[in-house]
Formats: sequence, C-alpha cells, structure tokens
Amino acid sequence: MIKKLLFMACLIYSVLIGCKKDGSSISSLQGKDNDAFAVYENSFLEGLWKLNPDWATSVGYHKYDSLLFVPDDKNRDKMLTYAKVQIDSLSRFDVNTLSDANRMDYHVMQNQMELIEWKLQQLKAYQWDPSQYNVISTFAYILNEHYAPLTKRLRSFYQKMANIPAYYKAAEKEIKNPVAELTSLAADQHLGGVGVFEKDFADSLKKSSIPQAEQKQMIDRAHLSADAIKAYAAWLKALKNDKPRSFRLGKDLYESKFKYEIQSELTAQQIFNAAVERKKYLHREMTKISKKLWPKYFGTKAMPADSLELIAQLIDTLSSKHAEQGEFQPAIERQIPKLTAFVKSKDLVTLDPSKPLVVRKEPGYMAGVAGASMSSPGPYDKEGNSYFNVGSLSNWPADKAESYLREYNNYTLQILCIHEAIPGHYVQMVYANKSPSLIKSVFSNGAMVEGWAVYSEEMMLDNGFGGDEPEMRLMWYKWHLRSVCNTILDYGVHSQTMTRPDALKLLTREAFQQQAEAEGKWKRVSVSSVQLDSYFTGYKEIIDLREAYKKKLGDKYKLKEFNERFLSYGSAPVKYIKESMLAKGPVTGNISGK
Repeated sequence: MIKKLLFMACLIYSVLIGCKKDGSSISSLQGKDNDAFAVYENSFLEGLWKLNPDWATSVGYHKYDSLLFVPDDKNRDKMLTYAKVQIDSLSRFDVNTLSDANRMDYHVMQNQMELIEWKLQQLKAYQWDPSQYNVISTFAYILNEHYAPLTKRLRSFYQKMANIPAYYKAAEKEIKNPVAELTSLAADQHLGGVGVFEKDFADSLKKSSIPQAEQKQMIDRAHLSADAIKAYAAWLKALKNDKPRSFRLGKDLYESKFKYEIQSELTAQQIFNAAVERKKYLHREMTKISKKLWPKYFGTKAMPADSLELIAQLIDTLSSKHAEQGEFQPAIERQIPKLTAFVKSKDLVTLDPSKPLVVRKEPGYMAGVAGASMSSPGPYDKEGNSYFNVGSLSNWPADKAESYLREYNNYTLQILCIHEAIPGHYVQMVYANKSPSLIKSVFSNGAMVEGWAVYSEEMMLDNGFGGDEPEMRLMWYKWHLRSVCNTILDYGVHSQTMTRPDALKLLTREAFQQQAEAEGKWKRVSVSSVQLDSYFTGYKEIIDLREAYKKKLGDKYKLKEFNERFLSYGSAPVKYIKESMLAKGPVTGNISGK
C-alpha cells in the first residue's frame, strides 16, 4: 500500500510540473490515466488564475480578488511562459486514451494556450487596443455580486484599488499608434463606468459594518482610483495619433483569430461563402411570404417589381408596432414569463426555476458595443444572478429612438428575448454551469454559445411560437439575416475592403435594418473582429449536427433529448460535441457532459 501511495504521489507530481517526455513508465502511464488528467486540469486552472486574477473573479473564483497586476512586459512574459509550459505538459498525455469529456477538455486547453501565444506574439493588441485596459467590470462584479459577505468584498475591492494608478500609467506606456475607434470606445467606457468608484463604492460602504475611520481610507483610495481612470480617458482623448493602426484586422490575422476563437471545422472564408448563400435563400423565402401578405396590408396597391423593395415595405409596415421609448425594458420583462410557459408547454428543454434571471439597465462600463446582452454567473459561482442587460433609450433624440424601436418592434422584441433569455443564452449558461467540466465553462466557445441562441429562435418558431403567423416568420427571417449578415459584414470589413457605405447598404437594403441599427453595427465591427461570425457559424454547425443526429437515431430521435444532450457538454466547440454525439446513441436518465 505504501508503495502504491508513493507511486501515485510521483505520478501526480510529474503531472503538476510537466516533466520531460523521456519514455519512462510514469510518462507512459499518465497519458492513460484520466485521474491524472483531472489532477492536471486543477493545477492548470490554479496556475491560470494566479496570473489572471480579473479573469478568475469573472468566472467566480475569488481567491485572488484583491490582486491587480500591472500590464507590462514582465507580466506578459509570465503569461507566455505559462502557455508554453502548459502546451508542453499537455503533450505528455496520449489524447486517444482519454475519455470523451477529457479529450474535449484537452483540445480546448491546447487551443487556449495556443491562442494566448498567438495573441501575445502575433496579434499584439496590447499595443493598439486601449479598450482592453479596463478594470471597471471586475470591480463592479466584486461590488454587486453577493458571493461573499459585503465587508469581505469591500475590503477586497479596497486592496485591489491600490494598483489602479500604476495600472493605467503602464497602459499609457504600452499603447502605440492605437486604432482611433478603439481609443474613442475606451474613453467612453471608462467615463461611463467611473461611477463605480465615485458613487457605488461609497453607497455600499454605508451599508457595511466597517468602522468610519477605515471607511474614510477606503473612500480616499476610491477617489484616487476614479482620478486615475478619468486621467486615462483624458489622455486617450488628447492623444496625438497621426498614424493610427487601421481597425481592419487583415486577412491573415483574421483567419488565425477565427481558427482559435471560433474553433470551427470550416475556415473563415468557407463560413463567409455559406453566409452569402444563406442570404440568397432567405431573400427567396421572404419574397414568397411578402407576396402572400401584400393584399392583407396593401389591398389592391400595385406590388413592387423589386423583390427587396417588396419585402422592405412589408417589414416597414409590421415594424410600426413597437414599445414606447420609456417602456422598452418593461416590455422585455413582460416577455420572460410568456417564453417560460411556452417552452414548458412544448417540452422543448427542462428549465431550472431556481436560477434567477434579472432584467436590468445596461451598466455604463458595458455601453457602446451591443444594445442587449446576457451576463451569466461564472462556473465557480453558479448560484449568482443572470442579468439581461438592456440599453437605455432615455437620453436618445426622438428620431433615433423611433428608428431603434422599429428595429426591435413587437415581433423582433420577442425574438430578442428568445435569443438572450429563454431558451437562448440564459438557459444555455444554466446548463453549462451544471456540466462537471470547468474547462468547457471557463473557456466558453462563443460560436457554440451564440449558435445555440440563434438555433433556439428557429426552434421556437418551428414549434409554433407566434401562432405560425406568416408575419412572425417573415420577421424572424429578417432577424436571422442579422446573424447571416454579421458574418458577411465582419469578413468583408476585416478580411476584404468593405467600406462604410457598402456596409450600411448591405444592412439597410439587403438585411432590412433600421438606420440606427445599421450604424450601431458599423460601430461594432470597427471595435471588434471575428465575434460577429459566432452567430451564423454556431447556428449552421448546430443545425447540421441535429440533422446528422436525427438521421443516425431514426424513429428514436426526440427534439428534447437532442437539446438537453447537446447542452450537457457545456460551452464546448460544436465540432467536439458533434464527434461525441454521433459516436453514441441517445442517452436516457441523467445526462452529463463529463
């Protein structure tokens, strides 16, 4: 027994330090031992969180909440060394002897480490993207989430603030010829979120039992932090930048980023081609529906010969019904119980009523990229709230608000809520947090996550949501064109030479978007890259997988079983889920992705 314990200790030690591949018995055995891989996963994550305390906090791992590292060469070198060591350690395992779940984790971990290497050595966004230097969201998380007693969280907040001035001074030294659009975004986000330090922290202190003298010290540091944040924003606004880097990523960098971040079986070029064909299909189907609906809404008025104009007139008429400017968030809140009831009545997927969903006004530090989003609790903090973030229209001029509300009319508002909440992002992330695999949750695959949300929209309509009305189907096609044209836009801008006028024409004429929505999407594509591919890529991969799964199972196929089986793997890349699902038959009873 003693010998056995000593052997296991040596085995675990060899995994933890990633020792040399020398053909020894330990080296050969560790690749066959799933228990050893589980030990390695834990050490892998612990090492990652030590180097990335902000990332750790965001996923609910709070051991390092009080730490804030200065973003300099020394810190990046540590991260690069870590990635190289982990790639070497992973090579010790024989991936073919691991379980399905561990094999998925292996590939996800390997990809993530290669992504870190590529970002630091090739992309070098730390030089040209000022928006990546932003501490506010982590501090807001510590302040607002109830994962620990308020006093403990406030003291972590206070300790973490100590390095804020040094953090932003270091950021200023790193930035060289930044992208103008990202510079503007960074300034706006910092000014929009500085209230976390100027007001929110002090408000929370008043609710705590921390002594007044200590509170004064904490508030003084918060003022210094706010000053540093505002100084960074002012520095960005005043920055002389005669030769800014283009916001266009370029074809080579784009293909590499797509490979690492999307993790599809297809290339960016292939997905772009598929999106172009999908757009043609949607236009044909929308034309058919519009011709049928024309007499209902226009009587004997002559039908436009231009099919795109025909569709546009129908959509314009249907878009006139929408919420009032001050009622946008309440309109969203009213949708949640309706969607919940429909999913239950059709038995599409099992919902967990114990996981709270909160509709809230979008925090200032998140503004400027998307008008609606979902923030879900991290895999280490599974009992936290899920937030449906809704952009405020309160200060918008009437014409801009009207354009936005026509985009999110009474039809598309329902689809938005499906996408973001039920059975879209909110439901998917609840399932992801139930998956035993921390790796899949920590390195959540964007294409799977967004793809599920898009897939869920069509699934709801296919099962009768909206009463099978042709109007709802037409408006979903129009909405679905967003996902399709996101890919065409993103690839066209970053990998080709699509101009702003061409982009706006694509979005308004061919995707039938309102001007405000189209201009917002242009802003988004100028401050992000590849992420807009996630929607259509993931959707296409999930639909293709479902068809293959249905064919494999024949009359044993059940939609709910497919949905829950698919979700059980956590937020893994679809290509790995596909590999596992098509290798096995249906699962009965408790479904698990580990």
